[in-house]
Amino acid sequence: MANRFVLISGCSGGGKSTLLTELERRGHAVVEEPGRRIVAEEKAGSGSALPWVDMAAFARRAVAVSRTDLSKARDVQGLVFFDRGLVDAAVALEHSAGVPYRETIGSRRPYSNPVFLAPPWPEIFTQDPDRRHDLTSAIEEFERLQAACAGMNYDIQLLPKTGVKQRADFVLDVVSQSQ
Repeated sequence: MANRFVLISGCSGGGKSTLLTELERRGHAVVEEPGRRIVAEEKAGSGSALPWVDMAAFARRAVAVSRTDLSKARDVQGLVFFDRGLVDAAVALEHSAGVPYRETIGSRRPYSNPVFLAPPWPEIFTQDPDRRHDLTSAIEEFERLQAACAGMNYDIQLLPKTGVKQRADFVLDVVSQSQ
C-alpha cells in the first residue's frame, strides 16, 4: 500500500500546499497537512497543543493525525499525495521531546520512494498567523527532514523552483518512472 503514498515535505513556505492543490485539481487524492488542521482545531479549542505554545504536544498530535491519515488512505484507490505527514511529525517530536524519529516511525517506511522535498525558497516564504516561525527556523526544519529522509534510505527529489504546473509535471513524471 505504501508504494501508492507519495510524501511531499520540506521547507515551510516552499510551495508544498500550492503544489498539492494542483495535483488535486488534476484528479489525484490529496491529504492536507496535519499541522494546519491541528492549529485550526487548537485555535478553536484549548490551544494547548499549538506549536508556539507546546511544540512537543503539537508534535504528538501530528503523529496521531498522520497515523490516522495513513490508515484512511488505504481505502483510497490510486496514488495518494501527502502534504507533510508522519516523517515530519516524527522529526518534530524528536526535535522537541528527544524521541528518536525511528522509534516513532518504526521499521517500515510509510511512504513510497522517492520522497519530494521543497527546498528553502526565500522569495516565496511568508509568515502568517498559523506559520509564525521565521525563514531561519524553516531552513533548520528542512535540514532535519532531509537528514531523516536520507537516514531512512529514501531517495530524495528536490522540487524545482518553478511554477506550480511545472512542479506538478515533475512530481508526476518522477512517480510514473518509479512505479
